[in-house]
Amino acid sequence: MTTQVETLVRRRRPSALARLAGRLSRVSHGVTVATGVALIAATGLVTWALVAFPVGVPWTVFAPIAVLAGIFLTPRWVAVVYGAIVLGFAWSGWEVAAAKSSYAGSGVVLVIVAASMLWLAQSRARLGVQGTLGESMLVDLRDRLRAHGELPDLPRPWHAETALQSAYGHAFSGDFIVANRSSDGSRLEVTLVDVSGKGLNAGTKALLLSGALGGLLGAMPPEDFLPAANSYLLRQDWSEGFATAIHVALDLETGDFSVGGAGHPPAATFSAGSGRWRLMDDPGGPLLGVMESTSFPRSSGRLERGDALLLYTDGVIETRTRDLTVGIDRMLGTAEQLVSHGFTGGADRICATARAGETDDRAVVLIWRG
Repeated sequence: MTTQVETLVRRRRPSALARLAGRLSRVSHGVTVATGVALIAATGLVTWALVAFPVGVPWTVFAPIAVLAGIFLTPRWVAVVYGAIVLGFAWSGWEVAAAKSSYAGSGVVLVIVAASMLWLAQSRARLGVQGTLGESMLVDLRDRLRAHGELPDLPRPWHAETALQSAYGHAFSGDFIVANRSSDGSRLEVTLVDVSGKGLNAGTKALLLSGALGGLLGAMPPEDFLPAANSYLLRQDWSEGFATAIHVALDLETGDFSVGGAGHPPAATFSAGSGRWRLMDDPGGPLLGVMESTSFPRSSGRLERGDALLLYTDGVIETRTRDLTVGIDRMLGTAEQLVSHGFTGGADRICATARAGETDDRAVVLIWRG
């Protein structure tokens, strides 16, 4: 199983990220050289302006160049530009310091600005990203993570929605969704994962794990998915590298489904016959990435016409000051209100009324049969 899992992940993991990084690296190098030369030329220009017009041009004219260098250049090029700034500032001071005041004070301000921007450039270099192109790469990675959570088109009468909100509006979330529809279109698989941590702290783990689980989903029988995910996560050897997950496999022809959990809140189902929501029995296994060779029992059911299935993360129901049952009752109360108005838009509404509010990542998956 271990060899099979690693092979599947390597085969199915998209190589687009590597190609994107290579393209950005080549483009970034060319932009860096051009920007560095332009800033050195600008340094020479403002040095001349200071000497030619000492009254009208302030000493701080060098500061914007230092800021732009820290934003757009690599640390090596930042040092080159700062060397030019030092020479320009020293030479202009030699020429016109007698005619202008605040030379020493402006020098201190310039040193502080330059040191701050050099620290920023070095921080980005340690992360392997440079300037705005590096930020563009992070934005692209974030968009790819969200794209994994987009559910495939479903045949009538099936409908599905997802909602994902990160803690404090951060760009990255520790909650993510991965979905897959089988090649013959008869089966939908969805997994909802909550990585340890929240927001930016969990975002990098979520990026890596979503790609791996995307390679596993649909590549093996549903009952093998969570054990394979657990095996993969154990291999990462992350500090606090655990995650909770819930996985559903739905037969789109019959409505039969099975749900497996790994330390995750239980799924909820709505029965059109009784008109009530209820939590499913939760025989799920332990957290992912904690124990080896463990089992993940599954529950099963059937969605008839008008029935629905609800998956959610703990951020939807948990708060620090209230009992967990209060959060569950609140969530199911919101879900009850959907019955009379229809389930469309229900995932967003349930996510928006989460007890944790902005303090935790929140995610909801809502599937129903019309």
